[in-house]
Amino acid sequence: MSELWVEKHRPHSVQDIRGQPSIVQRLAAYAQTTDFPHLLFAGPPGTGKTTAAMALTRDVFGTQYRENLLEMNASDERKLESIRTKVKQFARTKPFGKAEFKVIFLDEADALTHDAQGALRRIMEQYAETCRFILSCNYSSKIIEPIQSRCAVFRFRPLSDADVHDQVILVAQAEEVGLEEDGAQALVRISQGDLRKALTALQVAAALNKEKITKDLVYETTATAPPESLQQYMLSCKSDGFHVARRRMREILDKFGLAGTDFVNQLHRELYQVDFLSEPQKLELTEIMAETDYRLIEGGGEGIQLDAMTAQISSVLNP
Repeated sequence: MSELWVEKHRPHSVQDIRGQPSIVQRLAAYAQTTDFPHLLFAGPPGTGKTTAAMALTRDVFGTQYRENLLEMNASDERKLESIRTKVKQFARTKPFGKAEFKVIFLDEADALTHDAQGALRRIMEQYAETCRFILSCNYSSKIIEPIQSRCAVFRFRPLSDADVHDQVILVAQAEEVGLEEDGAQALVRISQGDLRKALTALQVAAALNKEKITKDLVYETTATAPPESLQQYMLSCKSDGFHVARRRMREILDKFGLAGTDFVNQLHRELYQVDFLSEPQKLELTEIMAETDYRLIEGGGEGIQLDAMTAQISSVLNP
């Protein structure tokens, strides 16, 4: 089975991490001194949290970093018993070789229960001299304050469009993929600052046509409607009325295989790029889309909810 490009092209050293310049600078200082405190990495998915943790560990311990590392996904082992047994048992053992401490990396630590976090806090205190913890999470607010106060906190932000663009170009060249410029721009657009998502989409598209990856292929394989299609839908609401707009919406849903919530969220992202709408209209449409999204999540019928949204948008844009 072919290797995932996300893993294959993951940076092995802190210095090789793309984006997050201030974080890279601080972690590089830790790598140089081969010592660091407990760390908490917080931020959206695909912004480099896991990469930073593994790269720092590799820089500190070298090629034998695995012997001094326990890697756990806290969303899979989120209960108190996992912390008391697996984590505590690893923390109390002696570091391998000449290492002065071991590292426990808890990915998705915000999934830990409150009791498990309480036990983790005590272990962090008890074994602070011989064990360092690196915690990653999407929402630091879900980590109890006693743990946060024991960690150096790093806030990861979505990667810039330029960073995502440069990385997908590098990976495409390394994999000998014919990536068109409009395809690269489409990958940047669908990623929303999530480099993992961009590289996964690139690999999926390459599996279908490695010689030429265009924006149409990217949008088709990621179930994403192109910006121009969404703008045409809103233009139909404004100029053509409900029935034409509804037909155009159905064409978009069928062609790109979108679920109702996907369509609403993509439409909302595109809303503020539309130049033929006034600011008050955009605000009103945002409220309509938010209400539709809520109803769909709560189990409302997709067809009638999207038709109702189209009717409301048409009424606002063509009173």
